[in-house]
Amino acid sequence: MTDRLDAMSMFLQVVDAGSLSGAARTLAVPLTTVSRKISELESHLGVRLFLRAGRGLRPTEAGLSYALACRRILDDVAEAERAASGEYAEPKGILTLTAPIVFGRLHLLPVLTEFLDAHPRITGRLIQSDHPLDLTEGHVDVALRIGRLPDSQMVARTVGGIRQIVCASPAYLERHGIPRSPAELSTHATVAFETLTPGGNWHFASGETVEITPRLTVNTAEAALEAAAASLGVTRVLCYQAKAALRAGTLTTVLEDHEAEPVPVSLVYARSGLLPQKVRSFLDFAAPRLKSRMSTIQAGLGPT
Repeated sequence: MTDRLDAMSMFLQVVDAGSLSGAARTLAVPLTTVSRKISELESHLGVRLFLRAGRGLRPTEAGLSYALACRRILDDVAEAERAASGEYAEPKGILTLTAPIVFGRLHLLPVLTEFLDAHPRITGRLIQSDHPLDLTEGHVDVALRIGRLPDSQMVARTVGGIRQIVCASPAYLERHGIPRSPAELSTHATVAFETLTPGGNWHFASGETVEITPRLTVNTAEAALEAAAASLGVTRVLCYQAKAALRAGTLTTVLEDHEAEPVPVSLVYARSGLLPQKVRSFLDFAAPRLKSRMSTIQAGLGPT
């Protein structure tokens, strides 16, 4: 049975990687081992699991159905092992979190290190990414999300909100003037941070929306801030991302009276029957501390 579970796990790696060689690299095993395991599975099941697609592989219809079943089986086995090891009875095991890059470094990481210091039987893993990860596929216990959450099977615990600010360099504003209303942005060069405003529109108070035609579009807040500090144009970021530049005077905020409602910040986790103690303990520990940090951010006192 162990060999079958290993083969299922290897099969899913091939599905996710799109190739035998990609799965072999991820698993750090010889390519021949992966190829042999897939061949054995296909012989056992009596069906083709993959078809060639260019230089890679794509699952057949039977392969897709089998992948769904494998994920369900492996998740059930992992759940049984967690229950048997006592993970539901006391806080222990590996706790995997994900958060946006800058927020994770400034605010979640200090809370996590404090939590790990208080819980020596828990090992932490923090994945920082400005692109939301799938909690199930990434085996993530808790995600910190910034923004409005879609309806899903996830459970969210809101810990506060963060302002969206518009800013530019003093030199840019001296040359081009200070916009007094959102509509005036149409006469200004802009730098778009696509992760924050993927649709290309900037929304302000009272439902006012401005369509932006950016001079530059970037996928990190750091790049947007550096371009704005270099006087390329006006940019929009979350307030904590710009705090260091605002304090240094390389950027200044505009349109403060037109800011939209703060963006919610939430701790998100999968809806399941019984919550592991490591997750419950972290949520109870982190939520009040993050709420306190959100208050200082809104007051302009947060760390840089």
